[in-house]
Amino acid sequence: MPCSAVVLAYAFRSGRTRHAGRPSGLGKPGSQQGGGRELTQSVRAEVPAAEDTRSLTPKGPIPPAGHGGGRPGGSDRRRGRRVLRWSATVLAVAIVGTAGVGYLYFERLNATIDRDALNIGDEKDRASESEPNAAGQTPLNIMLIGSDARDNAENQKLGGAKDTYNTAPRADVQMLLHVSADRTNMSVVSMPRDTLVDIPKCTDPDNGRVFPAVTSTMTNDSLGRGGPGCTVATWEKLTDIHIDHFIMVDFAGVVSMADAIGGVPVCVDANIRSHTSSGHGSGLVLEKGTTYIKGEQALQWLRTRYGFEDNTDISRAKAQHQYMNSMVRRLRENATLSSPNKLRKLAETATEALTVDEGLGSVTKLYDLSNELRKVPTERITMTTMPWQYASDGNRVVPEPVEAEKVFRLVREDIALDGKDRKKRKDETSDAPAAADDEIAVQVHNGTRTGTQAAVTGRAGEVAQLLVGKGFTAATSDSSVLLSQDKTVVRYPSADLEGDAQRVAKALGIAMSAVKKSTDVSGVTLVVGADWRSGTTYKAAREDDSLSESEDTFNGADTKACMHVNPDFTW
Repeated sequence: MPCSAVVLAYAFRSGRTRHAGRPSGLGKPGSQQGGGRELTQSVRAEVPAAEDTRSLTPKGPIPPAGHGGGRPGGSDRRRGRRVLRWSATVLAVAIVGTAGVGYLYFERLNATIDRDALNIGDEKDRASESEPNAAGQTPLNIMLIGSDARDNAENQKLGGAKDTYNTAPRADVQMLLHVSADRTNMSVVSMPRDTLVDIPKCTDPDNGRVFPAVTSTMTNDSLGRGGPGCTVATWEKLTDIHIDHFIMVDFAGVVSMADAIGGVPVCVDANIRSHTSSGHGSGLVLEKGTTYIKGEQALQWLRTRYGFEDNTDISRAKAQHQYMNSMVRRLRENATLSSPNKLRKLAETATEALTVDEGLGSVTKLYDLSNELRKVPTERITMTTMPWQYASDGNRVVPEPVEAEKVFRLVREDIALDGKDRKKRKDETSDAPAAADDEIAVQVHNGTRTGTQAAVTGRAGEVAQLLVGKGFTAATSDSSVLLSQDKTVVRYPSADLEGDAQRVAKALGIAMSAVKKSTDVSGVTLVVGADWRSGTTYKAAREDDSLSESEDTFNGADTKACMHVNPDFTW
């Protein structure tokens, strides 16, 4: 029996829920998702007679900006606050790495998985849901969160820092996993934990506590403001990417997962000892070359900052990506988990540490997810760190305005980060109905102002008259609104106006990717951007879909990656 990419997803299928109610389905109507039963006689034989086994029938000097360039220094945080930055790494690997296993018993696992609200922000409708492609397939966006919670004895023992027991958890690992609509590729984007972002107002679903919106705050604080749903809301606010699901993990299951597959191969280019005279460091000790790490040594690798490259969190993220790649290959290339007993032990241990959103609280939906993820070939998995630059204080970081937005746009438009499908641009309209042209009320705003140029006087009125000439006789301009919009965009507030907005865009030659749902408008709104300052014909500039060169980008099939050891930490 081959390995399965959903070691954890299988465990999720019988997850206990924290909130009552039937979970929503995975994906959306029309999406094509795998299914089928894989309950074999050999697996049945492994199930204790006392267990109720149910079959599944799934239904469908500031350094330059960029990916690299160092990482803020500053005072070292307490050791305990950084222990679980590896959590989402392990989780992502367990989800994406394997392929096809028989169905084990899961009733025993029903009481081991928590479930929580997906989005608890007050701007949850900000990001439009992904549209199906021409074949009816829909992309998947899954938030992977590593929590540093000290909420039980095991986490406290491994995490240390006794003074942090039962304090508000932090999302010290945050990765967005994007699976393309056609399931040919996967992109994983991680965000440095010290990134300063705006966190929206969030309401704790358990006790109703309201956390007011805050600005320029470290992104890892989002988890402590009502739960993982606030981290999801923060990402959606920053990226305008709709997130379909989240999976959160603490570190309790990582040791058993690494042990179950016989260790994960990692490489260093010199002997390393991660320890400083002041007591900082993970304690990792490895010899030069490749070592199969497991157990607490795997934890040490994933939390190592001091000893890798420039001793920064960016370097730590790079090491986590190497670990992910290696574990994916390890799970897919060998049959370590073909034993039902080993897989069952792994599932029982790992699922105790998991929290998922309500939409993944169903056994069937987690099985569906496993089938979707296993379709992606290893060589089409790309992992990268969000492009960043130093904040004004020189200590924290912020998203690099141009390159970070490019990464987010590629994810929104379902364009692979590996550059192999840049010609597969999505510009089809949806099936949303549109009213007659002369019945579509369009308000035109002038967004031609830039940092160096004043707004073009009367530009909104000119384009409104152009629309009237094309039959949109209800088009009007609002000269009182002067915006700064780099690219021309058509916005609409609700699904019933989507078709109208697309009709306006098509009439003007504006790409469908520039038609966006937004709660900032009350009707179909055309914002004439700085890319259309004159003339009657809109010609969008050709967009660059290539990522900047970066050592922080990994391909899932790369077997030669090796972490550079800081000379101060060799032996």
